[in-house]
Amino acid sequence: MTSTPAISRLELRNLIERSFVEDAPAGDITAQTFIPESALFTGVVSAREPGVMADGGVFAEVMTAAAEESRTAPVEVEVLVADGQEFTTGDHLIRMSGPARAVLLGERLGLNLLQRMCAIAAVTKKFTDEAQRGFARSSSGQGSVRVADTRKTTPGLRFLERYAVRCGGGHNHRRGLSDAVMLKDNHLSLLGEGDALTEALRAGIAELGHTVHVEVEVDRHEQIEPVVAAGIGTIMLDNFTPDQLRKGVEQVAGRAVVEASGGVNLNTIADIAATGVDVISVGALTHSVVNLDLGLDALD
Repeated sequence: MTSTPAISRLELRNLIERSFVEDAPAGDITAQTFIPESALFTGVVSAREPGVMADGGVFAEVMTAAAEESRTAPVEVEVLVADGQEFTTGDHLIRMSGPARAVLLGERLGLNLLQRMCAIAAVTKKFTDEAQRGFARSSSGQGSVRVADTRKTTPGLRFLERYAVRCGGGHNHRRGLSDAVMLKDNHLSLLGEGDALTEALRAGIAELGHTVHVEVEVDRHEQIEPVVAAGIGTIMLDNFTPDQLRKGVEQVAGRAVVEASGGVNLNTIADIAATGVDVISVGALTHSVVNLDLGLDALD
């Protein structure tokens, strides 16, 4: 797997602190009452189903914060599986040893985050594998097609979910509303059609900084030429059939990056990729993923 930009540890620590406020605002009264301060715990995070690893360092950071919150010695954490590496049922992913109170405080939060990230990475890998298989059938058959996420993420967890997509071999779309321009159907309904749309887009682009990328979503062929004529960077063909996508790619003729979106699932993505589009955006990478079954097991 290619190098994946690291998660912001500051952003992660802020998330962990907010999560402990939610889960243990007055501490873990179970462990504080029944588990001696001197008790030690050694265990492993085990996979109870196959998946793809996505930053075991998140789990380690949770344990670091849990030890600080519990006012104990640190928990020693060893991540056994690299990011992007597939694992199977029964594999040990992480090993830890340290004060039991700290481990018990951080257990659920650490697992919750890791389970979701590994699930997203695993789903993304399935989509990217299918997309590359389909792209090999395209007219060019050269290079590759990008599978990208969307803004359909869990509030507060977007930075982790985007990282998990990268661990699965996918790519990230814009991070949010402030870092790229994307005009969708509701925007275009206010800008007119034909030449009026072209001029409205040109006027807006002239007001933007030269580093801002502009993408426009269209849902019918008649919109393609007025949009591309404005000099936009990416055109999204939304809910086009494979035949319509092929026609759209030919119509754009290399003047913009062509993105396909809508109706994308594991049964359709290969046919979509075979049309020669450059990018396929898939909300399902994040919005409907079921967490993987991972568990924290004590070792004798």
